[in-house]
Amino acid sequence: SFVFFYVSYFDWTATVFHSVPYPVTCTTRGADLTQDTVVVLCPPQCTQWRTSVFGTGVYAAVSSICGAAVHRGILGPAGGPVRVHRLQGRHNYISSYAHGIHSQALSHWTASFSLTKPINLPQELTSETSTTALPAAANIYLFLFYCQMDIAMVIDSSSNIGQRRFNLQKNFIAKLAAMLRVGPIGPHIGLIQASDSPRTEFLLTNYTQPKELLFAIKELAYLGGDSNTGKAIMHTAETFFSQENGGRRGHPRVMMVLIDGWPSDDLDQAAMLARESGINVFLVSVAKPAPEELSMVRDKDFMKKAVCKDNGFFSYPIPSWFSTTKHIRPLTQRLCSLDGLLCSKTCYNSVNIGFLIDGSSSVGDGNFQLVLEFLAGIARSFEVSDVGAHIGAVQFTYEQRLEFGLSDYSNKDDAINALRRISYMSGGTSTGSAISYTTQNLFRRTGPGRNFLIVVTDGQSYDDVRGPAMAAHKQGITIFSVGVAWAPLDDLKAMSSEPKDTHTFFTREFSGLSEFIPPLVRGICRDFTENN
Repeated sequence: SFVFFYVSYFDWTATVFHSVPYPVTCTTRGADLTQDTVVVLCPPQCTQWRTSVFGTGVYAAVSSICGAAVHRGILGPAGGPVRVHRLQGRHNYISSYAHGIHSQALSHWTASFSLTKPINLPQELTSETSTTALPAAANIYLFLFYCQMDIAMVIDSSSNIGQRRFNLQKNFIAKLAAMLRVGPIGPHIGLIQASDSPRTEFLLTNYTQPKELLFAIKELAYLGGDSNTGKAIMHTAETFFSQENGGRRGHPRVMMVLIDGWPSDDLDQAAMLARESGINVFLVSVAKPAPEELSMVRDKDFMKKAVCKDNGFFSYPIPSWFSTTKHIRPLTQRLCSLDGLLCSKTCYNSVNIGFLIDGSSSVGDGNFQLVLEFLAGIARSFEVSDVGAHIGAVQFTYEQRLEFGLSDYSNKDDAINALRRISYMSGGTSTGSAISYTTQNLFRRTGPGRNFLIVVTDGQSYDDVRGPAMAAHKQGITIFSVGVAWAPLDDLKAMSSEPKDTHTFFTREFSGLSEFIPPLVRGICRDFTENN
């Protein structure tokens, strides 16, 4: 029964959680931990991951814990436990190379951590043994804490399912939630009911302790009505994962949709929005339509259209609500399979965008403010964070000035405010030199395929733009050129990436710049998708 399962689950977790350090992934950052001092368990082969490490000895909290531990020399290829000490933020994190890890310099960060090798740990948890040597309970715990996801469960509360099967569904998702084991550095779970209209029952951060979450699931009330799953997916994709509703920056977004039979509405548009928003949609279909019922199904390919990708991984059919228990563990493993979550990375949370801003005398202070508002509008479309999209800016006349770098601001509001605070330089126009400067100083530590430069200028450059633009293209930087007033079309196209027509924009008036925001954002996303 449900009550028996509930009690036995907590007996099991009580044993596990008092005997084992916190397992983390190779990319877990110091900022992801809440305790002042904690022992974490790093997995094997973190030396093979491209981890980000900032500092030497004392590391910025944005650094990978396990990557920093390898750099420090207290973690080997086999993984193992590391003690993390949370510290205050500081200035001037020092770059260095050690043990195969190149740590980067950072001018300032709001929090730090240091690392030591823990003592008096059981032999099973030392770095001399692989994680396969862990006790059975620790292996389960390790698997669960690799599941650092934000998960929205969309359940069927329609007349199709009925009260009895609705209760079986609740029991199934309670067992699934118990296996996932919510927690501060584990998964967070929220829930939406699909009926005539979607109803959010609880958000991702409402219940972050297993006991509270399971009680909330037990208390869910059956709604009845149509199975408008498309409406529920759309509702969830639009707002559920926002930071205001408890979504965590840098955590993969997973939506698990349960359907009894078939949906009453179309799923196409909702599923497309979910994919574009970086949400991995899994569809769990229970009791698929019988042959004599197929004529009542609006879209026989609804499963293929709803999921993140139609490759078999995101579709999970279950024959009956009476045989769900054996599917809990394999479904949990799919939801927590980081490598399989193909929809997590989108242009909105993965690109580096540099703004190269003409500050010459012909622009004028008033028009310069219109340029900054135009660029702020572009920045507003992206999920700027320390692990998401990054924004940087350079202003130029005859000279260049780095206004702020790609790593200087870790949230969208701060980046946009920094844009708006840029003071107008006034001077000549050397666009070619500015492109070279930006290529060398703004994009020097970023990977190809996701770097974009938007050049805004109102006149002819006094120097050559073709050579510097070609060098930027070869470095993997996609250039969009935006010309205003007297900017020559030949220069704009010489700077732009191929195809020239879709990467070149021109308007006679500065007031017309705002019209370019939607096509520029679409262009960045199109290029990102093609290159990744």
